Formats: sequence, C-alpha cells, structure tokens
Amino acid sequence: MKKIWTFLALTLALSSICWWRVIAAGSLGVDGGIWVLVLMWSPGTAALVTRLIYQKNLRGEGWGWGGTRWQLLSYFLPLGYAAVAYSAVWAAGLGGIGTFERNLVSFILLGSLTSCFSALGEELGWRGFLVPELAKHYNFTRTAVISGLIWAFWHSPLILFADYNAGTSTLYSLACFVVMVVGISFAFAWLRLRSGSVWTGMFMHASHNLWIQGFFDGVTIDTGKTLWYTTEFGAALAIVAVIVAYVFWRRRDQLGPLPAPAP
Repeated sequence: MKKIWTFLALTLALSSICWWRVIAAGSLGVDGGIWVLVLMWSPGTAALVTRLIYQKNLRGEGWGWGGTRWQLLSYFLPLGYAAVAYSAVWAAGLGGIGTFERNLVSFILLGSLTSCFSALGEELGWRGFLVPELAKHYNFTRTAVISGLIWAFWHSPLILFADYNAGTSTLYSLACFVVMVVGISFAFAWLRLRSGSVWTGMFMHASHNLWIQGFFDGVTIDTGKTLWYTTEFGAALAIVAVIVAYVFWRRRDQLGPLPAPAP
C-alpha cells in the first residue's frame, strides 16, 4: 500500500499547482489550456515516478498491446453509451438535434490523436498504476469503486471552483459526474485487468472525451433544461453509466489472475 499512497501524494502535489492556476483564473482555458494538459499528465507522471522509486523500472504499467479486440471495444464503448444517453434525451424532447459543422473524417482522425495524447497522461496513473495495484489488495468491485471515486474527486476542484461544469447547480453537476465516473470505472478497470494493457484506458478515455464533449454536446440544442440531462454533468450519462457498471460487474468472474507485468 505504500506505493499507492506515494502515488496519491505525488498526484496531489503535482495537480495542486494546476488546480490553483485554473481556479485563480476561473477558467479551464487560462493560458491557452496548457494547465489542463499539465494536470492531465500529473497522474501519469506520479505513477512513473512511483514505479522508479519502488521498482527502479517502469514495468507493470501494461505497455503490451493486450489484444486488438479489447482496444476496439475500448474505443467504441463510449460512443455506444453516449449514443444511448443522448438518443434518449432527444427522443424524450429534452433537447434538440442540430448539425455537426466540422469535417467528420478530420474530427475522428485528428481528434482521436490529440485526445489520446492527453488521455494517456491520466491513464498511466489511473489504469496503468492505480487499478492493478488496488487489484492486489481488493476484489474487482472495490477496485473499480475506489479507483472511480479517486478519479472523480480529482476532478472536483475544477467542478466546484472553476468552470468545469454544465452551468446548472454545482452540487448537482458534481453528483451526476461522480455517478458517471464511478459507473464507467467498472468498464475501465475490467478492460485493464482483462487485457493487461494500459492502452485500453487511453482509447476509452480519449473516445469518451472526443465523442461526448466534441460531438454529442455540440449537436445537442438546449431547449431550456437540456443541460440538466446532457454533458458529463447531467442525469442521462449518469444513468447509462450505472447500466455499464452492472454489465461489467456481471462479468467480473471472467477476470483471471492479475496479468504479469509487460516487459
């Protein structure tokens, strides 16, 4: 457990610098958004430093590919659960559907590449290090919940004190966000442990950010109370995330022993 506490302490120390800068400005976009990128790389940096301190190497992060089917599932899963959530909002008349005014091919290719780079910074920490370390001490359910709660509350300073929210009630935004993050953490943890690969986390995280923030939020028209249901801070994704958690929780017995560290 010393490795876990060291990782969390380093993550807190590195992240605090970025939190302070963003909160002081009140905007994620301060200094061109560079502090958000640095923040996203704080968990990954902390994980790599922790491994060097205790292991003198970087093994155990899950550098191996782990199977193409798991990488494909990781990328398309967020597209699937986002489509379900937003389709329900549109069908219920809680939001309208607009047009997507960007080149879709460019959006997917360039957007995925840039999103993968930023997502990798977090995933080296949360799934590369934290999930397999927790799995040495806890069962799958506790591993998913604990890692999800840590991941969710790591975002909370920006939700509570900056503009990383939907503009609705701050506590409501935080509650929906926590439920969503803990819910999808079951999928993140399952794919990491099943594949032995950190790249599943990178692809899933990148896809989640790209499609929800870059596509579905963009094509959804606010009809009054739409933001209470959409974005990462609304009820729709939170509800769907609970379903995702249940699906992967039911498959927890398919996880064998923790995969051996990749060379």
